Amino acid sequence: MLFSSITFLYYFFPVVLILYFIVPKTLKNTVLLITSLVFYAWGEPKYVFLMVFSIICGYICGLLIEKFRGKPASKISLIASCVISLSMLCYFKYADFFITNFNTATGLSLPLLKLALPIGISFYTFQILSYTVDVYRGDVPAQRNPVDLAAYVTMFPQLIAGPIVRYSDVAKQLAERSHSIDKTACGIRRFICGLSKKIFIANVLGELAGLFLASRQQSVLYCWMYAAAYSLQIYFDFSGYSDMAVGLGKILGFDFMENFNYPYISSSITEFWRRWHISLGSWFRDYVYIPLGGNRVSKLKWFRNIFVVWMLTGFWHGADWNFIVWGLYFAFFLILEKLWLGKFLSKYKAIGHCYVLVAVMISFVIFGMPDFGLAFDCIKGMFGMNGLPLATAETFYYLRSYAVIFAIALIGATPLPKKLYTMAEKKFTAVTAIAEPVAIVILFLLATAYLVDGSFNPFLYFRF
Repeated sequence: MLFSSITFLYYFFPVVLILYFIVPKTLKNTVLLITSLVFYAWGEPKYVFLMVFSIICGYICGLLIEKFRGKPASKISLIASCVISLSMLCYFKYADFFITNFNTATGLSLPLLKLALPIGISFYTFQILSYTVDVYRGDVPAQRNPVDLAAYVTMFPQLIAGPIVRYSDVAKQLAERSHSIDKTACGIRRFICGLSKKIFIANVLGELAGLFLASRQQSVLYCWMYAAAYSLQIYFDFSGYSDMAVGLGKILGFDFMENFNYPYISSSITEFWRRWHISLGSWFRDYVYIPLGGNRVSKLKWFRNIFVVWMLTGFWHGADWNFIVWGLYFAFFLILEKLWLGKFLSKYKAIGHCYVLVAVMISFVIFGMPDFGLAFDCIKGMFGMNGLPLATAETFYYLRSYAVIFAIALIGATPLPKKLYTMAEKKFTAVTAIAEPVAIVILFLLATAYLVDGSFNPFLYFRF
């Protein structure tokens, strides 16, 4: 079930709100757990048992880790939790990838399992792992209420697309959280803004990206248009979904971490990854990079740590070589910046901005294309290396048709709209107090009309 669907907006979520707010405080997590399981089972009823099994294992391992703290059994329990969680992730997400590559290397023809990817498994696996690791480290006590732990893992606002919420960040909120009209209003505004980014910007840019893949009259300019459209699409798609998750969390009384902070204004790849998918970057930093030694090791091991983290980051996104190459691509630039490029970029911010935009667009061509051949053809086309004309009549037609949405997306990917709104709010408080809710209602009604029309409405991160 997508947040950007009539079913969610007009049926599921209203029922959840009614149930959630009429029950006493002691039952709110129970309602959240049950409705979250229904949300998950809506599209994949058979895999809800896989999630429940993962939660039970995490719950038991957490208790055992705490009970035997300081003894070998505690570490064995942590290892058991990691092995169980990662084994299920590898089996369902990566089994066919490994079989395919084994067949290629050996010439055998082992049959593929052709398993459906359980929605959100990459996210809830990391949440369970962070919980058991934090219990082992002594950062949080083991959760003794299985309902509270299960509510944390299954919580539908962040289940299928993040942000990756750590147990340590919401442990207190699971036990005690505040609800207020102001917080609910803030959540509604945030949700509708995210919904608007998804429907009015990401979906429209996705149409252009699809047209490029289907076109037989490509050109250098069209390749750049595709790279820009897809890069903006995935940003507004994912950040829009994160906005909706944060908004839903506020309505239910939770404060989730921010997942995006205008990454396209960065002047280095290092800065870009501090602003893009923040919850994933911080997870790999705290649970992989630092345990490997971080940068407090020899330079060779430091670079090894960067490559390991970014190979895993790419592989986390999908079971294909293009995702691994995408991760290693960023590792290469990050190492360059740490060696010498970072100092240069810090002096020449304008050059840094251009460098980031070009590097990121190329990366998302690798990330988003169905295979390497198409990706490399597009990248070569961007630099006029495969005989494509500079532009065609079709290119100019689509450039004119999508010029407005490109302009909106480019401005919307910067802090400028927020700054203008803040200035207007200070100078025209009475006007904005009336205009804002009216604008929110209009956006929601327009989004509803768009969805009723049955227009193009994918969600890219369902692939991951």
